[in-house]
Amino acid sequence: MKSNKKKSNVGDNISAKDTNWSFDGNTVFKFDQHIQKSIPYYSAAHEIGLKVSDFFLRDKTNVYDLGSSTGTFLRNLHDRHKNKNLNFYGVDEIKKMIIYSKKKKKNRKISFVNNKIEKINFKKSNFVTSFFTIQFIRPSRRQQVIDKIFKSLEWGGCFLMFEKVRFPDARFQDIMSQIYIDFKLDQGFSEIDIINKSKSLKGVMEPFSSQGNLQLLKRAGFKDIVTIFKYLNFEGFLSIK
Repeated sequence: MKSNKKKSNVGDNISAKDTNWSFDGNTVFKFDQHIQKSIPYYSAAHEIGLKVSDFFLRDKTNVYDLGSSTGTFLRNLHDRHKNKNLNFYGVDEIKKMIIYSKKKKKNRKISFVNNKIEKINFKKSNFVTSFFTIQFIRPSRRQQVIDKIFKSLEWGGCFLMFEKVRFPDARFQDIMSQIYIDFKLDQGFSEIDIINKSKSLKGVMEPFSSQGNLQLLKRAGFKDIVTIFKYLNFEGFLSIK
């Protein structure tokens, strides 16, 4: 039986099917604009990542950004530490994102890898970042990914992970969800845009609760973990090996 699902507009001239959100297609060219309007303080999360990096990046080490999308954060990270001998790796499974990122890169020390995060064999590193990416990895594979990140880090290395989170209490979840809808309306998204985007993400994005993310990190071996950012249902975790 053929699917009758049609693509619907989710804002910024991006279209997606029900239960089939993708960062592929024309999303690549609208990503930076769309993400800024979709995630509160997205630029601030990047700024935190840049400032945290000052405490961990030393000469002759590797740096990873997982779900690197258009490569914006990795290029800014390189510019901040351009006088150090570092290798920067951006990982994204969307080929168009990688092609776009390679066109924008400024230095041979930056490499973009087209692959699923689950399949990456990490080199030893001391700084790994993930901005709202782990939530798109299947829950059954998520622990494996965090385990690999922990093992790849040098002692004293850092994993900085930003995620959308669920609340353990239904009342709090409802309050935060409603405020988030108001945020998106204030950004210029229409009611139908918001509904279509929500429908497209069904079964594609599976956020964990704050506690669920902490358990992932602790099971991998991280003991020093702190929330470094929190706004509504968006949270940043700083974990040090």
